Amino acid sequence: MKKSNMLMLAAIASLTLFFLGCSSENKTESTENDETTESTAEEIAATDQRPSPLRTIDGSIGNVKVKVQYGAPSVKGRVVWGDLVPYNEVWRTGANESTYVDFDSDVTIEGQPLKAGRYSLFTIPKSSGKWTVILNSEWNLEHGHFQYKQENDVLRVESTPQWVADSQEQLTISIESPGIVVRWEKLVLPIAVN
Repeated sequence: MKKSNMLMLAAIASLTLFFLGCSSENKTESTENDETTESTAEEIAATDQRPSPLRTIDGSIGNVKVKVQYGAPSVKGRVVWGDLVPYNEVWRTGANESTYVDFDSDVTIEGQPLKAGRYSLFTIPKSSGKWTVILNSEWNLEHGHFQYKQENDVLRVESTPQWVADSQEQLTISIESPGIVVRWEKLVLPIAVN
């Protein structure tokens, strides 16, 4: 009788340890998943809290679906054109990583053909006259114009900037007539897309 009770107690103890082990494995998995969720939430919060928040917009130009992603700097009392953003130099048309534009179908930019795809968007600001608009095949540049290589340009066109009386504090890029419009400080740069 003693031997059979001892065997039964050993079996119960083994089963208890087995179930406790399974339960703690589930808790570990749950904790790991919770940490992943938290870190993802922290990454999103960090992106929203950076000085030039990351913006993504989706829209359509005719039947073409367009997506634009850019860092949105603010004026903050600085002289933008010719100082913060030098004239006659390639500018990433935003802040931080390169701005990119994605077209799901072939388009024309300022009358020039462009195949469907994702491209980084650069501009060359000028103190007067037309600005150069550049679409480059290397769209995922972590440091924007610091990594820009002219040999990867797919298209270069010109666009006429407009200067307005009202100043816009934070840069915006919108999908509206005539295609894509960049606004910052007193600049409005329409880029025709068809």
